[in-house]
Amino acid sequence: MTTPFLSAREAVAPADLIAKAQEFAAPRVAIARAGAPLPMEAAKQATEAGLMIPVFVGEADMIRAEADKLGWDISAYALHDTTGEEEAGKTAAGLCGAGEADALMKGQLHTDVFMKTAVSRDAGLRTGNRFVHIFHITHPDGGRPLLVSDAALNVSPDLTTRQSAILEVKKLLNALGNTRPKIAILSATESAIPSVPSSMEAKELADWAAGNVPNADVSGPLALDLILSPKSVATKGLTDDPVAGRADAIIVPDIVSGNAIFKSLVYLAGGCAAGLVTGAKVPILLTSRADPPAARIASAALAAISCGLPK
Repeated sequence: MTTPFLSAREAVAPADLIAKAQEFAAPRVAIARAGAPLPMEAAKQATEAGLMIPVFVGEADMIRAEADKLGWDISAYALHDTTGEEEAGKTAAGLCGAGEADALMKGQLHTDVFMKTAVSRDAGLRTGNRFVHIFHITHPDGGRPLLVSDAALNVSPDLTTRQSAILEVKKLLNALGNTRPKIAILSATESAIPSVPSSMEAKELADWAAGNVPNADVSGPLALDLILSPKSVATKGLTDDPVAGRADAIIVPDIVSGNAIFKSLVYLAGGCAAGLVTGAKVPILLTSRADPPAARIASAALAAISCGLPK
């Protein structure tokens, strides 16, 4: 029997996110190994919405065959014929590193292969910053988004990586129009307790942010109820905390907690999760085969906003 906690609601790509993205010029997006139904459908939808100019990389005959199935004439777009996953990944990443594409998108290849080629020094995408994955999650009924980092890339991020996550989340929220983001550092308690290492680290991160992250409110440690629920905040007497109950973003201590929060919001509340890897020369769309169409189009919109190319 299916659990009653699962939501039957379908994810909806937020109209305000797409409208914001359409204020900018469509970025050139290199799609690594594009010749499969899901990446081609996503590329077509995003192209028609004015969110990307596709740069196809992969087996040319497979790419053209998939385009034909969709009734999509792709003759006006660049196509780089490659063989296999690794060559496609290297070529797509290299195009971004060389300035021939503005964003990188995962197509039909394994995530480990894709990210290995993206972080390779040969690709030219390294900036000296840590690569950080950020989910932008919205409710089907709309409202402000909740960002979660890092739920898909860094398994056990150290303090330096989480400092980078705070900065990258702030940067993305600024690009979305939030001039003073409220960023919560997740733990299981609101007190720094030595027996709960994540709480001690959260306090250290919040103290660091106070002197290094201007025009943002960063608070931690905070348990999830105190991050999301104004009622819990009032009950526990944390109403003076500028982030508690009003967070725009959550920085998690490890991939397990981040992944659990992201999937809970998607599967239990019908959330639409747009995802980007930041910290590279270009934004990276790390899509999954399980992503619904709404999440794919929202990810493309998020990449366009992150690029911020003038029209």
